[in-house]
Amino acid sequence: MRVLAAMSGGVDSAVAAARAVEAGHEVVGVHLALSAKPGTLRTGSRGCCTIEDSRDARRAADILGIPFYVWDFAERFTEEVVETFVGEYAAGRTPNPCVTCNEKIKFEALLDKAMALGFDAVATGHYARLSIVDGVPELRRAVDSGKDQSYVLASLTPEQLRHSMFPLGDSWKTEVRAEADRRDLAVANKPDSHDICFIPDGDTKGFLEKRLGARPGDLVDAETGAVLGRHTGVHGFTVGQRKGLGIEAPAPDGRPRYVLSLEPVSGTVKVGSQRDLGVDRIVADRAVWPAGPLGGPTECVVQVRAHGGIASAVAEVDGGEVIVQLREPLTGVAPGQVVVLYRPDGDGDLVLGSAKISATG
Repeated sequence: MRVLAAMSGGVDSAVAAARAVEAGHEVVGVHLALSAKPGTLRTGSRGCCTIEDSRDARRAADILGIPFYVWDFAERFTEEVVETFVGEYAAGRTPNPCVTCNEKIKFEALLDKAMALGFDAVATGHYARLSIVDGVPELRRAVDSGKDQSYVLASLTPEQLRHSMFPLGDSWKTEVRAEADRRDLAVANKPDSHDICFIPDGDTKGFLEKRLGARPGDLVDAETGAVLGRHTGVHGFTVGQRKGLGIEAPAPDGRPRYVLSLEPVSGTVKVGSQRDLGVDRIVADRAVWPAGPLGGPTECVVQVRAHGGIASAVAEVDGGEVIVQLREPLTGVAPGQVVVLYRPDGDGDLVLGSAKISATG
């Protein structure tokens, strides 16, 4: 097969490309330039898609003996990922930019271009297991549960999955680093990237305020309706947040207050006790089903964050919505997040589908 290897400049994508070469595929490496000003992105251990990463990817491609290119996706990244991120926060929702990047950039824009150029598949360094059974893609958690990225891949369509390769799904991260070292790849010990690449200083609230400006509103006690303070915008808060609320007086019981809900139209941020954070019902829309929609009420395990937020549940489709009834309450669940449904089986958790959370209860 002709395989386009997406090479971020990290150890995972380099080893994924190496394995694709070793498997006998005709491999071409590509690095995605995602910023018109890459010098403003994070570097070193906190980096992602920087000039430094581009050079690391090129060196890895040279060692593997494969052609290498840099494709400029900066404009689309800004439109699809950055502006969506800002818009979601402005609407009082909590987005995951990595999910959006995978969905819109790596497995829509990149895959579409790869297919147009005659490639059969795109290979990435994501930790997830993928098999195609009678034309139906089966996406499962990775062997290394600590590195599993099936959550951020669960929004991919069946057609996108049919043209994807995840060579690292059966490996542990320690094995991948050891393999990179054996292959003399300079990125063998390069630290993993983390956090949001397009917010250089890590100040999400400050980044959003520069884009959205001040939008003052009230901090309100959800139980009594009392106004406890003022804020500069709902975009500075997320459901479940405890620190940085700017409330001087403690709660009557002396315990911390948490953000319970955001109302962007009125600018109201409602706060309350930790016991009020738990939700046992999730409503979601824009569902994606790799193997087809649920046939009826289905026992499953759901996950609402990339790392954590896992509970057993019963899910069913009602019109255009997915209704999830949790067996045990989850906290920190907010509209805008993605809920992923898994079915535990003998081969590991199988992704049933994913949807965007629209409401909780």
